[in-house]
Amino acid sequence: MRVDMVPSKAIMAHANSEFSTVSNEPINTDTDDDHQLFFVTSYSNFDKLAHGPRGIEAQQSVHVYRFHPSDGSLCLLNITGDAKTVINPAFSRYHPRLNVVYTCTEDCHENGKIFAYKIGSDGSLEQFGEPVDAGGTSTCYLTIDRAQKHMLAVNYWDSTLVVIPLDPETGAMLGPIKNTYDPKQGKKMIACAKKDGGVNHSCNDDTTISARQADPHSHALVLDPFVGRVAYVPDLGKDLIREFYYDATEGAIGVELNVMPSGLCTGKPDGPRYFEFHPQYNIAYVVNELSSTIAVFEVDRALLNEIHAASKAGEDMSRFKGRSTLRLVQSISTIPGAFPTTMNTCGRICVHKSGRFVVVSNRGHQSITVFKVKSKGSKRGELQNVGCYHTRGETPRHFQFDHSGQYLLVANQDSNSIAVFNFNISNGEIKYSGNEYRVPSPNFVCCCPTYHDDDDTRNASRSDLAAEMMVTTRPQNKVILGSTYDESSSDSEDSTVPVYRGQQDQSLKEELAKAKAEIEELKKLLAEKA
Repeated sequence: MRVDMVPSKAIMAHANSEFSTVSNEPINTDTDDDHQLFFVTSYSNFDKLAHGPRGIEAQQSVHVYRFHPSDGSLCLLNITGDAKTVINPAFSRYHPRLNVVYTCTEDCHENGKIFAYKIGSDGSLEQFGEPVDAGGTSTCYLTIDRAQKHMLAVNYWDSTLVVIPLDPETGAMLGPIKNTYDPKQGKKMIACAKKDGGVNHSCNDDTTISARQADPHSHALVLDPFVGRVAYVPDLGKDLIREFYYDATEGAIGVELNVMPSGLCTGKPDGPRYFEFHPQYNIAYVVNELSSTIAVFEVDRALLNEIHAASKAGEDMSRFKGRSTLRLVQSISTIPGAFPTTMNTCGRICVHKSGRFVVVSNRGHQSITVFKVKSKGSKRGELQNVGCYHTRGETPRHFQFDHSGQYLLVANQDSNSIAVFNFNISNGEIKYSGNEYRVPSPNFVCCCPTYHDDDDTRNASRSDLAAEMMVTTRPQNKVILGSTYDESSSDSEDSTVPVYRGQQDQSLKEELAKAKAEIEELKKLLAEKA
């Protein structure tokens, strides 16, 4: 074959899709796979929590590991985070463009704090400015908006939602809260914290549920990835998904547009915990902590576009009140049918970066359940069970894929361990890798593929990668050009994937035409050799 006939990596990936419906080869997403760090946080003071961990209180609440993709092993680089200062960090967010990681503290009695760290490729952490008050108690979720100008934080215990300005160039938090939303409208909490005689939120019996659902309890905030103007907030306390208009220009959580049940309304509590969008379909998934179910929603893109147009025109957004962008299409259990729901609460939900699988953790059943995403017909986006897999530990509160999507790291909170599994991207099955690490009460695993300051072509290469991903990750005959979906601003906890936008359409079309021409040449050469 002539040298000038050797196609690029992106073209070969497309060529593979021409010969098979789905390629089983891993998607090479970034050269940063060899420079992945994992930022792992731990509980350090159980008395300050709403729930009741059973592991060991950490003396230092942050561990940093280097990940080796060749065998899925970890090397400990750093242990830091004074347990008296960085108390119960329990959710982390890696900046989509910078070597900055944010983490927030969980405390039912005092307002949470949000810390920012510059993270070095050697695992070093440099605190970036002073910690910012999160404006509420038991801070549990952080989101960075599409423009990377605002951070939105969620406080579980008192249910408040806040917006904090960010410097888009450096990622620094620019001082105090600029906007707050309180679903209680200033009313005091009805239930009291565990330390003050309240229930243990780790339990799932009738008494606990009654107390947990006496008050609102916001558990996450996810901005829609299409126009970035609707914020979805699962309210575990009130069994609702709240839909808000988000004013991205002002950095404000505005009108509450709609509330809707997070499940089938069976009369039993659902307890919505996390909300995730599918990367290619107009589908969203909600994991219900108390009912051990996943609710699958169809997303109304037309209504989102209408909201976006109205916001750009400066119209009164209250005219959209009572109109939901979601429609429930499926509810599916995360645990075997004979296993008692009262003995389990769901943890994390994640859509695999390929879009082919949805993964959820079960605390109590001590398992990871994998679902295959249906890709054809009227049920596209709905789920089919692949299997349940033991996590080799207790209370898998959190898990995280490595940047390649071929390894799964599970934080077993109550057995003080991180277990690493191989993830089969062809069929969704997972197998224990043999790698396991002792970490006191781990609660969150954040993947940090470090960016190199001396790489002047980083932004260009990441745009090229985005174009490649548009070709390689779509199902056959469903290449979607002109998409405005921005996966780097997705509120998945894996917020590290590059941006691709509509302005790249023409170059993508040209690249696709070129790829098809080269594929035809390849076919001719193969036929000649045969």
